[in-house]
Amino acid sequence: MNLKEIKRSVLRFLGNHLINFLVPVLCKTLRFEVINFDAVSELDSKGQNYVTAFWHSSMLIPWYLQRERKFAALVSQSKDGEILTRLLQKWDYKVARGSSNIGGKEALEILISYAETGYKIAVTPDGPKGPPYKMKAGAAITAKKVGIPLFLCAVGIKNYWELNSWDSFQIPKFFTTVKVVYSSPKFISRELNYEETSAKILELESELNLMQKEASKF
Repeated sequence: MNLKEIKRSVLRFLGNHLINFLVPVLCKTLRFEVINFDAVSELDSKGQNYVTAFWHSSMLIPWYLQRERKFAALVSQSKDGEILTRLLQKWDYKVARGSSNIGGKEALEILISYAETGYKIAVTPDGPKGPPYKMKAGAAITAKKVGIPLFLCAVGIKNYWELNSWDSFQIPKFFTTVKVVYSSPKFISRELNYEETSAKILELESELNLMQKEASKF
């Protein structure tokens, strides 16, 4: 086993044993500024479900804010995905395991099934391995097939540690300010053909990237 593999094994060990304790403690110290949440809050009050999509690099924040709100999530089948799955299950998420490479079609079908039975759906559309800030189809297809709105969610963190990972994953520093911005609800018609749906996904990707840029300004 080389040094890189040893390092990953150590990090996974720490993740498996400490994440369920450390992450909630960290998140409780953060100062949140949530923008354009009214439409989401209204749907919550009516018991209506929807899809949220946020980039992998800042996913910790939406996962935390959406805890215990009847969400289902798509998580990769990797060993790192196993760590995230344990945390999300602790936060009362239903978890479907899969990605665009492994078990993706089956996992998407499970998400659609959850949405059809009233669960809200959370997706990192550039996960689990990127490329970063490029939107895959899962969030849009779920919203389209079930006929529920999609909200884009951008996250800006004032002070953070950045990991040397494919997505430059951000871990907020204790007591920092976090800005969370929601889009207006997006409705994707079931009548759209493949080309039109693909164009819509590119449009959503562009909007989320613009939102992310604005959310990161402090």
